Amino acid sequence: MLVLPPELTHRQAAACLRLLLQGLKTERESQVVVDAGALTAFDSSALAVLLECRRAAVLEGKGLVVKALPPALASLAGLYGVQELLPAA
Repeated sequence: MLVLPPELTHRQAAACLRLLLQGLKTERESQVVVDAGALTAFDSSALAVLLECRRAAVLEGKGLVVKALPPALASLAGLYGVQELLPAA
């Protein structure tokens, strides 16, 4: 399982993505779970990070689901029309 940090804004996005992509390579399951339960401070960069993780997972033949996506981030995903790309675990 991959885990998002408590804060994921533009400032942390590149470093967080780098760590998540490294973790993705070690995942053996066909369905990668990203735990967003600790995420309390975020902006649209968090969606960009999750979508890039999904893209990388798909390239490796894996699915990606998000556990405990904060309601405000889920709402933002809906606003951008990408909620179906980040299914709940």
